[in-house]
Amino acid sequence: MFETLKPQPADKILALIQQYRDDPRDNKVDLGVGVYKDASGVTPVMRAVKAAEKQLWEEQTTKAYTGLAGDPTFGDTMVKLVLGDSVARDKIAAVATPGGTGAVRQAFELVTRANPSARVFVSNPTWPNHLSILKYLNIETVGYRYFDAETRAVDFAGMMEDLNTAKSGDVVLLHGCCHNPTGANLNMAQWQEIVDLLNAKGLIPMIDIAYQGFGDGLEEDAAGVRLVASSTPECLVAASCSKNFGIYRERTGLLMAISQNASAQALNQQTLAFLNRQNYSFPPDHGARIVGMILSDDTLRADWKSELEEVRLGMLELRHQLATELQRLTGSDRFGFLAQHRGMFSLLGTTPDLVEKMRVDAGIYMVGDSRMNIAGLNTKTVPLLAQAIVDAGV
Repeated sequence: MFETLKPQPADKILALIQQYRDDPRDNKVDLGVGVYKDASGVTPVMRAVKAAEKQLWEEQTTKAYTGLAGDPTFGDTMVKLVLGDSVARDKIAAVATPGGTGAVRQAFELVTRANPSARVFVSNPTWPNHLSILKYLNIETVGYRYFDAETRAVDFAGMMEDLNTAKSGDVVLLHGCCHNPTGANLNMAQWQEIVDLLNAKGLIPMIDIAYQGFGDGLEEDAAGVRLVASSTPECLVAASCSKNFGIYRERTGLLMAISQNASAQALNQQTLAFLNRQNYSFPPDHGARIVGMILSDDTLRADWKSELEEVRLGMLELRHQLATELQRLTGSDRFGFLAQHRGMFSLLGTTPDLVEKMRVDAGIYMVGDSRMNIAGLNTKTVPLLAQAIVDAGV
């Protein structure tokens, strides 16, 4: 049997990690791996997470299974974090998942059960796993324009023109904030236009929000999601706790299915629980339990929000430092978009050849499409990156 298996394409980021490790240069800079790092290059455990884990260790009396939907406190507090008061709780079905990726996968599974002929419209570019999972599930995918390579901002006119070709029942996949890989975000006026289009054409929005709190703040980053969820008949939301709680390896996420028809909630909840049962039975609990504890405890929540704000402001400062240094070196503001982007990533908007030139000449490691992880920088490496960009002729 096994001899019939075919080799799978190599993961480009994993290959980049190995190249970086094998590079003997002391001044090499890793901007490829999509995890937050502090100034010392470490992905830290947040203070509130440590405190909650200690409390859990002292108080937990069992490791028995949770329900198929996961810990209710986690579900309720995460729904509140993402959606606020924009949608009544009795209109929301929610299940814990193994990370945001698990939530995305379950959402696509739900789409295939509810409407096997639905197409999913996906931004160009988008997070590669979106496309990989859709291909694996044999769901027809249609790209829509999103990133303007000249301005390095959202190509909103192109986006709306492409979404206008969607048919009733099609799904539109949107990034809630801090677009990966571009860093270019929609403003609220644009979100409203998207809502109007979704409703006019009978389209189903699916929102992947993986970086809430990394852009303009917890409430600000959720504003577009809340507008869509409260203004459309149905909506799917996949949320990740990996970044804003720093619990990557705990695989903690939540999938929400929202219907303005409250009578649909019970069936939606049952269906999400069924999908969990088929794919992995009960969801992992440790990370979810920690998040629920933090969000339901005033002291832990305040400390978490404080540290998250430190992380957000630190990334903004690196963005401004890089944009300023490039302005100094080039005498122009053509890299000003770096200060306008939000979240961990920015798409530099250059060619794979020049990305490779920066790697060979200066030890700058980023994905071939020129996506760079701003959190991989610190105040000492910003000038190195800026000089490499200029020297490469980007």
